[in-house]
Amino acid sequence: MACGGARPVTDDVHTVHLGAYTHEHADAIAGQLEQAGIVWWYKSPGFFSQIWERSVRLFVDRTRLEEARAIADRVLAAQPGGDGSSSGQT
Repeated sequence: MACGGARPVTDDVHTVHLGAYTHEHADAIAGQLEQAGIVWWYKSPGFFSQIWERSVRLFVDRTRLEEARAIADRVLAAQPGGDGSSSGQT
């Protein structure tokens, strides 16, 4: 698990699930979230769970969820490979 964004996660920031993505798409989305100053973090599958779970789950500041969804949609639309989510949903 790791954290990113323009400001550190503090007690006043509450995060919500943005979506599950391929590693490549998650990296691209995270870069755009940082540029927008949106606090985010991710959860990669663990050592054993990577056998059945392949996606990276992204979480964002809940007060900026709609903006984060728009960023994710733009990133996925600009990159080849379909919708970019492992589950078909973001």
